[in-house]
Amino acid sequence: MSNALVGFEHKIIDPAHAATYAGQLPRPMVFTNGVFDLLHRGHVTCLAEARALGASLVVALNSDGSVKRLGKGPDRPLNPLADRLAVVAALESTTLVTWFEADTPLELIVALRPDVLVKGGDWPLEQIVGAREVRGWGGSVHAIPFRFQRSTTDLVDRIRAGAGRTA
Repeated sequence: MSNALVGFEHKIIDPAHAATYAGQLPRPMVFTNGVFDLLHRGHVTCLAEARALGASLVVALNSDGSVKRLGKGPDRPLNPLADRLAVVAALESTTLVTWFEADTPLELIVALRPDVLVKGGDWPLEQIVGAREVRGWGGSVHAIPFRFQRSTTDLVDRIRAGAGRTA
């Protein structure tokens, strides 16, 4: 089997080069971020709705170390960063996918200067990291309401509860 990149993998950009690539994207550029550990319907719906707010969508994923510091559990993320990047890059809605090592994506947001900043509906606008900065350069900030109540943590808990049960 070849080690050549699969078509969608060209969307995965090292954060050191993300600002250069993002500067070439169609505007308005939308930015969102998250763990995206076990991709589910809620994730893909939110990403599609985020993309609809602009001409391009940049998605930044928490690095594995960043996820561990979020306190989602000692065994999270379940999928390593490389796998999570590939799955998100494969989505039609995404234009560029990158990652961040810090606890928040603020440095990346400032470097990319998106026109639109988006998070899921569980985030009050005033608590979205980068909201002040994006508004400061004339951008907008949105919390997209959940259309489907899905949670990776809930899914993992359900799987664990079923472990050891026989059919």
